Amino acid sequence: MNDDIPSAKIRMLKNSLQCFVFGLLGFLPGIGLPFALSALWISGRVRVKEKQIWNAARPYRTWGVICAAVGTIFWFSILSLIIYNSTLN
Repeated sequence: MNDDIPSAKIRMLKNSLQCFVFGLLGFLPGIGLPFALSALWISGRVRVKEKQIWNAARPYRTWGVICAAVGTIFWFSILSLIIYNSTLN
């Protein structure tokens, strides 16, 4: 049991940083939406582990979620406007 805790912490730290990177990649035009959704998915998995183990990279996860949420809202609205405009014309 004690051998699993350090590996779980390392995995949680790596996933928190991955969430941050994917959240930042969520701002990319055209391909950002899948990255933003992936960051939100990873954040949910990390958040479940945070209830059991302290996460030193929690600020990275938090900023990753913020960036991913902003990117998702922005790119979804742009995509919706493009689809709306194409259906009118």
